[in-house]
Amino acid sequence: MPNAYERAEKTHARNNEGIRLQKLLAQAGFGSRRKCEEIIQEGRVEVDGELTTELGTRVDPGQQQIRVDGSRIRLDTRHITLALNKPKRVLSTMDDPKGRFTLRDIVGDRYERIFHMGRLDYDSEGLILMTNDGELSQHVMHPRYEVEKTYIATLEGRIGGNVCRRLVSQGVRLDDGLIKLDHCAIIDGNRDTTIVKVVLHSGKNRIVRRIFGAIGFPVKRLVRTQIGPIKLGDLKPGSYRVLSVTEVRSLSKEVGL
Repeated sequence: MPNAYERAEKTHARNNEGIRLQKLLAQAGFGSRRKCEEIIQEGRVEVDGELTTELGTRVDPGQQQIRVDGSRIRLDTRHITLALNKPKRVLSTMDDPKGRFTLRDIVGDRYERIFHMGRLDYDSEGLILMTNDGELSQHVMHPRYEVEKTYIATLEGRIGGNVCRRLVSQGVRLDDGLIKLDHCAIIDGNRDTTIVKVVLHSGKNRIVRRIFGAIGFPVKRLVRTQIGPIKLGDLKPGSYRVLSVTEVRSLSKEVGL
């Protein structure tokens, strides 16, 4: 256990090395240097569990844990996180022994050890997140955190608002248990087809298709448009983009990092 003198020496050494705290916050997407100084002075920043309000404090993000409003700052230039728009008939995997089109065919080998966080079935489309940050990946996929996911589903047949309300309030029982939607809203429809927006936390395999199939409305097309705070936006099918520092921070906060 270091004595008071040793602790003071360590603090002095640290204050003459590392990166200024306001600069680190700016790099992490919290705004301008001036804005980050205000965040520090407002008492919103912790370094290794201790409140820090002194401007000019130097930190080592590789050795110290920095939090803003209780959320840990993750700033590692080796880590990359992507948002990818998966087209139909693409496997949510990096390799396929049968030679079918995979995510690797879209992202290539540019990013070392990158992997998908969750899956979409072969015929479904939309947002898939990929990263080489193992800790972030484990948290996003862990059932404990149940990240909210949004889909646009095109159904066979015409359903009414009462069906959506029942799926939210009562749910439907599948082979692996009862499942409820968090939100269900009709976007458009005609005599033969209904388009609905669906929000749920479950990451079970083919869950949206199974829910509507169980009540007699097979899914003709399924597009995932959002995972937690990350939106698909206008990303074209078969393309991807690198998430901003702000987006990664918001996703990390969503999953308890």
